[in-house]
Amino acid sequence: CFFSHRTAMPPQRVFALPRQQSLLLPAVINPFVQDTKLTKATVIKCVLLGIFLVPIRAILMSLVLMVTWPVAVIITFKHPLKGAVEPMTGWRRFMCRNVMAALGRAYYFCMGFRVVVKGKQVSSSEAPILAVAPHSTFFDGIVCIVAGLPSTVSRVENLATPIFGRFVRCLQPVLVSRKDPDSRKNTIQEIDSRAKSGGHWPQFLPPYIPTEEDKKTPALFASRVRGTMARALGVPVTDHTYEDCRLMISAGELTLPMEAGLVEFTKISRKLNLKWDNVKKELEGFAAMASSCKGGRITIDEFARFLKLPVSPPLEELFSLFDRDGDGTIDFREYVIGVTILCRPANTEDVLRLAFKLFDTDEDQRITREEFTALLRSALGVSDLNMAKLFKEIDADSSGFITFNEFQAFATTHPEYAKLFTTYLELQRYQAIQEARPGDLELSGQSSSGDKQEDSASDKKDD
Repeated sequence: CFFSHRTAMPPQRVFALPRQQSLLLPAVINPFVQDTKLTKATVIKCVLLGIFLVPIRAILMSLVLMVTWPVAVIITFKHPLKGAVEPMTGWRRFMCRNVMAALGRAYYFCMGFRVVVKGKQVSSSEAPILAVAPHSTFFDGIVCIVAGLPSTVSRVENLATPIFGRFVRCLQPVLVSRKDPDSRKNTIQEIDSRAKSGGHWPQFLPPYIPTEEDKKTPALFASRVRGTMARALGVPVTDHTYEDCRLMISAGELTLPMEAGLVEFTKISRKLNLKWDNVKKELEGFAAMASSCKGGRITIDEFARFLKLPVSPPLEELFSLFDRDGDGTIDFREYVIGVTILCRPANTEDVLRLAFKLFDTDEDQRITREEFTALLRSALGVSDLNMAKLFKEIDADSSGFITFNEFQAFATTHPEYAKLFTTYLELQRYQAIQEARPGDLELSGQSSSGDKQEDSASDKKDD
């Protein structure tokens, strides 16, 4: 009875193991947007108190700034910012660490901030570097004041800011310029030099003590420091960076939801060896596919329509390989990963020649419309109308037949087709194996296990 039941079951492919956790979607959807919801009572309270407090705070802040600016001018008078810069000493350091720090506290107090410090500050020789997170507002200055006005890493444009630029000069910042190609290297060298000064430069907050493993791998050390800070703040950790902001802007220009560009660029570029220009190009391809999709996520019907093919078992399996979280849609992150680790590796000349031979039934080194139609109709169930559009797109010179060069050129810009044909061949092979030994419990079990091991290894390697 078991054998007959086993024989009657339709053949099904053994799918690969779940993907690596490191390439799944991050916990934070958009870390660049703060979604704050105020109750009606809070709004009314803010309005009523604001009527009285805002003018008072503005006057007090202006008075503090009127005193702080001349003090900052005196401290930085004829004191260099570039070249062989030495930390302030004598009266300059006294005024900076005491007078400027007190005025800074008064300024934030006038703004309504009440600062609470947790932990104990150590000597600058023990912990010479301060990391401030999440670095999303100008209120990072509160930390600098509480820590004793350490030297900050600041973009050079901040020095040109009226009034506040002079305050930044008092900190003797490490200046960063996005226009200077050597700025990143120089910044790292300057931070390293100040950190190894043995307490000569002013210090920063309580320490994270690196392990021996951390000391060997700077990236691991940075990751663990970030994790420690995230736990203290009670926020999740993501790998979203400035490039994700650029992708968000590009997504908006392509009429996609801006969140479509949030792919954790740093993480996937490191794992998949992708460059910014390549990811930007993939976004344009994704936008072309999702042009009719308002939510920025592609369904299997839209996927099939873009490929000019009907929904069929090979196409469903290809779609499932893209759909990493199994929600029935493909977002841009899944599309980038799928094209990179599934489609392009399958787009080799050997695979393309094999696919070309499948179409070229009379082996005359060219594919006619009739040959193209016959294979697609039998393999994928394509109608003549859909086939005509696809054939015309591949036949670049409109000669009425497809050469291998045309076939290869099309596959280069549409790598999904190469993987589609290899998926079709795998399904055919699997079905042939199943039909060759029906009802054989022992061999079927070995076959399933073997296929599963093969697919799992392949998937693990791809990821």
